[in-house]
Amino acid sequence: MPNLPKPCHTVFFDLDGTLLDHFEAIHRAHCFTRRHFGLGEPSMDDVHRAVGAGVDVAVERIFARDRPDLVARAIPVYKAFWDANMLDGVRLLPGARELLAALKRAGARCAVLTNKHGPSSRKVCEHLGVAPLLDGIFGATDTPWLKPQKEFALHALRTLGALGAGGAGDAGAGVDASAGMEGVCLIGDSVYDVETGLNAGFPCYCVTTGTHDAEELRAAGASGVFADLREVGRVVFGV
Repeated sequence: MPNLPKPCHTVFFDLDGTLLDHFEAIHRAHCFTRRHFGLGEPSMDDVHRAVGAGVDVAVERIFARDRPDLVARAIPVYKAFWDANMLDGVRLLPGARELLAALKRAGARCAVLTNKHGPSSRKVCEHLGVAPLLDGIFGATDTPWLKPQKEFALHALRTLGALGAGGAGDAGAGVDASAGMEGVCLIGDSVYDVETGLNAGFPCYCVTTGTHDAEELRAAGASGVFADLREVGRVVFGV
């Protein structure tokens, strides 16, 4: 049985594989980049294994097997294609809009905490019509940090006004990440999300709609693992 939270005042969501399915567009961008250099296309499984730690790492992983020497040249090719085509094929996952709306009605802060490029994340959320349901969208290049670094989560909490006086303090060395975290949780789909929760001191509930299966997520220490956001809404939040 999952370890269920007390009522949450702040709920973070990962983006790819959690709130939305962007893998068609991500796969297409990696295929284009490989073809640009005369190389074979990666499979969707290759892409699933590559993503999660930011786009630069994903491109590095896609090229690591046969042409690591091309990574520095491949990254700008990928990014240019992505900027022009990122909205082609993206969709919300089942239950995403409904859960965000229910949490907002209940008075919770909802925010995206993702290793996806921050400006791209905001553009996609606007395109899908969920930006009004979010109190913040925090992504790669918005700060010096990425998941699973606790500083990233603490920065987001402070920006949202979710840390009271005497809470987790400044995001930096010596922070007690477990202080002031009651009422905060993260919904994600990867071990990076689980590690983020563990590092920052709040629970992470995972769905299997993304890059990792239930066994991997439980082994990483997820507070609960669910089939999708509809099940998360029912079991974790009672909506």
